[in-house]
Amino acid sequence: MKYIFDEITDRKNTFSEKWKIQENELPMWIADMDFKTAPEIIEALEKRVKNGIFGYSYIPDEWYEAYIQWWKKYHHFIIKKGWLIFTTGVVAAISSMVRRLTEPGENVLVQTPVYNIFFNSIVNNGRNVLENKLVYNQGKYEIDFDDLEAKLSYPQTTLMILCNPHNPIGKIWSKEELEKIGILCKKYHVKVISDEIHCDLTDPNIDYVPFASISKINQEISITCLAPSKTFNLAGVSSAALVIPNEALYNKVNRGLNNDEVAEPNAFSMCATITAFQKGRKWLEELKEYIYQNKLYVQTFLKDIPEIYLIPSNATYLLWLDCNKLNTNSDILQDDIRSMTGLYLSSGSVYHANGCFLRMNIACPRSLLIDALTRLKTYVTKKRSNS
Repeated sequence: MKYIFDEITDRKNTFSEKWKIQENELPMWIADMDFKTAPEIIEALEKRVKNGIFGYSYIPDEWYEAYIQWWKKYHHFIIKKGWLIFTTGVVAAISSMVRRLTEPGENVLVQTPVYNIFFNSIVNNGRNVLENKLVYNQGKYEIDFDDLEAKLSYPQTTLMILCNPHNPIGKIWSKEELEKIGILCKKYHVKVISDEIHCDLTDPNIDYVPFASISKINQEISITCLAPSKTFNLAGVSSAALVIPNEALYNKVNRGLNNDEVAEPNAFSMCATITAFQKGRKWLEELKEYIYQNKLYVQTFLKDIPEIYLIPSNATYLLWLDCNKLNTNSDILQDDIRSMTGLYLSSGSVYHANGCFLRMNIACPRSLLIDALTRLKTYVTKKRSNS
């Protein structure tokens, strides 16, 4: 490997949200990586810093081309320049779109268990969360299309937030599933926000399918959220993009983003984004292989812990753990593991999971992963001996 991912970087004095912890705790919850970003990006940012002036920035043609060429080459989706809008972040954009595309009291449909901040964007803006619960059967998740159609048909359902690939279950939705979602949403006049922020973090040699690439129908009813933040560990740089082929929808969303003041780049967002998509591919390929090997390590390790089942996945660096055999609820389990071992995982309850599940972030050096799994085994072993 050309790039090094085994190096441990001390983040405790960097105002890191993830590492705001107590002594001897190990955080594997929030979705950022414990890897330095690609050296090419660091070099570009260092060059920008040396300029010494950090005033207002504009969005150059290179930014548009970086997205267009990346999605054309690696995801086989042709994005036109006039479809792209810069925004400071996917969450900020989703909240803005909820306000702009729906009215107070209307329903926004999500497929649970799902990224918890979606709920904040909906509820904080006076809209109703409507859950199309994913069906969990024999260790796998599937869409309940009968329930989906029924809830899309409600007159008050006007927006759906799709997660593709899906966080926290790590599933890439198929072309057939995305096509069916598009047809149903078109039928019932429901717009779709497709959050595809994890799209580049797939298992090696596996690609995701962009929602808007499926059909003209999908393009006309959708807004796609993209960003280099998860892929290159650049969340703090505040740079994302929306893809909106429908001109009327584009204009409405664009006005909302500008009203909410989340449409202007900072001094580093252009530099980091352009460099990531122009020069970061080799680093990303090695990163994906490293994360994949981490996943395989977890699979092997958990064979000795039958109380915990790893849900099969093919995307993201987030693992979804079925802990129902431990006969507790996820909030209690999360707290017990943290208090007993210092291992800090995410409780499945925040994603509206049915049953006892935990989410584990494995985007870290292997030594930290081994430490985390050892702590997890210590907890389960003690529980087992006390039962």
